[in-house]
Amino acid sequence: MPRDFPRTRRVGEQLQRELATLIRDEINDPRLGMVSISAVEVSRDLSHAKVFFSTLGEQQDADNSLEVLQGAAGFLRHMLGQRLVMRHVPQLHFKQDHSLEDGARLSALIDSAVRADREDENDPDH
Repeated sequence: MPRDFPRTRRVGEQLQRELATLIRDEINDPRLGMVSISAVEVSRDLSHAKVFFSTLGEQQDADNSLEVLQGAAGFLRHMLGQRLVMRHVPQLHFKQDHSLEDGARLSALIDSAVRADREDENDPDH
């Protein structure tokens, strides 16, 4: 696991806050759904940033949002350059964050396993 440098973490957190605001206020594309920026990982040399986002709705909505965000990456980078005090603004690479969906799926599996165990305990034939 790569070491977490305090500066890259601070820059990532700042980028996350600014990107959330910019996406909400500046991008007026109807294909862009309800997007939430869940994390930003910045490379050690601060030249690249992976921006993880999640959406509400179907996979098609997420695909459309990814397309819009990738198309707006240059605009967002320019706007970040105006807002942040940084010599170089990292290139933005958008990735869909599946952790919410995975968490919900695992929670449902755990619930069904617990329910099955309770039914087995209450089954007098067992």
